Amino acid sequence: MDISEGRTPTTRPERDIYTVSRLNREVRVLLERGFGSLWLEAEISNFARPSSGHWYFTLKDAAAQVRCCMFRQRNMLSPFTARDGQKVLARARIGLYEPRGEYQLIVDHIEDAGLGALKRQFEELSAKLAAEGLFALERKRPLPAIPKRIGVITSPTGAAVRDIVHVLARRFVGVAVLIHPVAVQGAGAAAEIIAALKLAGERAECDVLILARGGGSLEDLWAFNDEALARAIVASPIPVISGIGHETDFTIADFAADVRAPTPSAAAEIAVPDADAWLKSFDHLGLRLKRGMRRCLENFGERLRWLKGRAALVSPSARLAQQMQRLDDLEQRLGRALRQLLADRRAGVAARQSRLWQVSPIARIRDIAARHAGLHARLEAAAQDRLRRARERLIPLVRTLHAVSPLATLDRGYAIVTTLNGGILRDAADAPPGTLVEARLAKGRIRAKVEGRSE
Repeated sequence: MDISEGRTPTTRPERDIYTVSRLNREVRVLLERGFGSLWLEAEISNFARPSSGHWYFTLKDAAAQVRCCMFRQRNMLSPFTARDGQKVLARARIGLYEPRGEYQLIVDHIEDAGLGALKRQFEELSAKLAAEGLFALERKRPLPAIPKRIGVITSPTGAAVRDIVHVLARRFVGVAVLIHPVAVQGAGAAAEIIAALKLAGERAECDVLILARGGGSLEDLWAFNDEALARAIVASPIPVISGIGHETDFTIADFAADVRAPTPSAAAEIAVPDADAWLKSFDHLGLRLKRGMRRCLENFGERLRWLKGRAALVSPSARLAQQMQRLDDLEQRLGRALRQLLADRRAGVAARQSRLWQVSPIARIRDIAARHAGLHARLEAAAQDRLRRARERLIPLVRTLHAVSPLATLDRGYAIVTTLNGGILRDAADAPPGTLVEARLAKGRIRAKVEGRSE
C-alpha cells in the first residue's frame, strides 16, 4: 500500500527569477511613472562636462545628495554654465542608469536660485500678463519719427534724468523735455508712477514718454514689477519707452512698455531720430520677440514634455539616452586606461634606457679615454723626470770632458800640426824641410812649408 495514499499532493510554485538588467529596467519604469517633472533647489558639486557636451553633476543639501545628468540639447538653452558650489533651481524627472543601477535625475531646465521668491513671483506675473496679451507685439505702438516734446517720468534728483537730458541735447537739440518727478523706489513708488502716467495722458502735451531709473538690485527695481503699473503703461494713450536699470535688468514695465531700452541713456537715444537708433530699435524688437516666443513655447510645452517623458518609457529615445550616457562612461574609462597604459610604457622605456646605458660602449670608451689620458700624463711626467736626471748626470761629464778636450788646449794657444795626408806630427824628424803641413788653431787653420828644424 502506498504510504502517501489519502494525502493531498502539493505542487511547488514556479519562481519568477529576475535578471539584473530586467530588475533595473523595471525599477526605472516605476520611478519614471511614479514621479512627473519636479523642481529641486540644491547646490551643485562634482560638475563634469565630457567631450559629448552633456553635463554630469551632483545636487546636494546639508544631509543628502543625488547624481544628475543634463544632456547637451538641453544645457545649450541654459543662460549660464553650471559650476561647483552654485545654488540652482532645477526642473528634472527621476530616472535610473541601468548599466550601474544608479538612481539619478534627468535635468531639462536649470537656473540660478539666488534670486529666490522674488524671481519666481516675477516669472508668474510675467506669464500671467503675457497670456493676457499685455506684452504682445501687435499692441505695441510705434514711436513718433520726430517728437516735439518728450515726457520723462523719473526721480528729479537721480543720475538718470541728467543722463537723459544730456543725451537728448547732444542728439536732437530742438526737442522739448517735460519732467514728471516721481519716486522710483519704495512702497509708494508704483502709485506715483501710475499717477504720472495718467496725468501725462490727460494733458496730452508729449508725443512720447520715457519711464526711467538707474540700476539696482531686484528689490530696488521691484516698483517696476507692479501689475497695476504694467496695466497703466498699456493703457497710456502716449507711447512709453522704458529705460530701467542696466542692460541685464528686466522688469514687467519693460515688457509692458512700447519700447524697452537697456539704460536711461539708451532710452533717450531711442526717443529722438538717429539712423543707428532705428537699427538698434529693430534689433531690440527682434530680441523681445524671440524671448517672448521662447517663454510661450516653454509655458505651453511643459505639459508636452511631461507627456513625452511618459512616452519615452517605451520609445527608442529613452534607450538612446541610456546608450549615450553609457558611451560617455566608457569614454571616460577608456581615457583613464590609455593614460595608465602610456605611463606604464614610459616607465618601461625609462628602465630599458637605464639598462642600455649601463652596457653602452660609450661609457666604456669614456673610461678608457680617461685612463689613457692619465697614463699619457704619467708617461710625460716620467719622461720629463728621466730627461732631467740624465741632464743632471751629463752636465758633470761634459765639464770633465771639456777639461781634457784638445779643443780646450787649443784655447790656451796650442795648435795641432798635421801633414797633408792627415797624420799628426809628433816628431820634427817626420817633417823634413819642404814638407807642407797644416796647423789647426783654436779658431781656423793655417798651411805652412817646413824650412828647417831644430832639436
